[in-house]
Amino acid sequence: MKILTVLTYYRPHTSGLTIYAERLARALARRGHEVTVMTAQYDKSLPLEEMMEGVHVVRVPVAVRISKGVLAPGFGLAATKLVLSHDVVQMHLPQFDAPGVALRGRLFKRPAVLTYHCDLRLQPNPFNRIVNAVVQFQNHMAGILADQIVTYTRDYADHSPYLSRFSHKLQTILPPVELPEARPGAVAAFAREHKTGEDRPVIGMAARLAAEKGVEVLLDALPALLEKYPRAQVLFAGQYQDVLSEQAYSDRLMPTIKKYEASGHWKFLGVLNPAQMAAFYPNLDALVVPSLNSTEAFGLVQIEAMLHNVPCVASALPGVRQPVLMHKMGETAAIGSAEELAQRLLEIFDHQDQYRCDTDELARTYDPDSIAAAYETLFERLLKEKGRLNG
Repeated sequence: MKILTVLTYYRPHTSGLTIYAERLARALARRGHEVTVMTAQYDKSLPLEEMMEGVHVVRVPVAVRISKGVLAPGFGLAATKLVLSHDVVQMHLPQFDAPGVALRGRLFKRPAVLTYHCDLRLQPNPFNRIVNAVVQFQNHMAGILADQIVTYTRDYADHSPYLSRFSHKLQTILPPVELPEARPGAVAAFAREHKTGEDRPVIGMAARLAAEKGVEVLLDALPALLEKYPRAQVLFAGQYQDVLSEQAYSDRLMPTIKKYEASGHWKFLGVLNPAQMAAFYPNLDALVVPSLNSTEAFGLVQIEAMLHNVPCVASALPGVRQPVLMHKMGETAAIGSAEELAQRLLEIFDHQDQYRCDTDELARTYDPDSIAAAYETLFERLLKEKGRLNG
């Protein structure tokens, strides 16, 4: 099959959505399909075309950036050419351009599949209210025009205002998760560098420093944790400087974070590559995902941590709560509750041996090749329905 994947941001941009898209695209390419990713040239230093691990990446120049979105005047023409030359179109939402791409799929009789990652909720202000309304309208139109919509979990779909409108088009497919094996000696080297092997609990958070991630909940939970474990430490892996549209949020939290940095209770690690993340997780006693709203639909990092037998504390958001509930590898805390987050972490620290899973089975469940096979079956069914596949 010739598969066209369309999304606003692709690698090297880092987010849960782009990581998902990259893993799926590479897995489909490994299974023998011709995969093209059409995306925005959000950074002018990026080439307009390149091959990335078997995936053909086409970037459309950006004229204007609006909040976290982009306007790319050439997107429509590029989409017309690429949809015509491919068998299937897969779009990652939220995405402003999705309705136009889905319409081309319908006009050219190409199956159009949406993978819906999360509801968009920008920080409340007059301009963002307009952006939210426009994106919601665009997503709604894309949903009408698409043949099928993929969601991570039924739990999230049942609570999403968007997905609940399209229940007749939904198919649940778990997200792809993979991490390389840590290099020999890397875990111990990480421990020495960050002093994690010093008889103190280490709490990990892997995210961007963004308002929806609930970093302040962890900050507010620290006093109760430090009361029992005075040497506890937070290691924050992810972008924490110059995060798009998050400067005001960063400015608000930084005075408190600086205080904890100075006392050795908080450390920013920056963006870690997959090999570094493979050394990061085994050095944790728990991972936290204290997300605050439906812009988080699952939390892929929870599965990455569980693959190293690291339990998680996740906020009780629909979708986000599912990894710990499905795999019995952690606890949930009420959304926005620092008190419950601290309590659940203390429970884990006191009963660490109770949180163990079959990591081999977990890896098979989320293996990108298995997830790609599920998409492949979906694509083939839709092609048959449109009379574009024999058999």
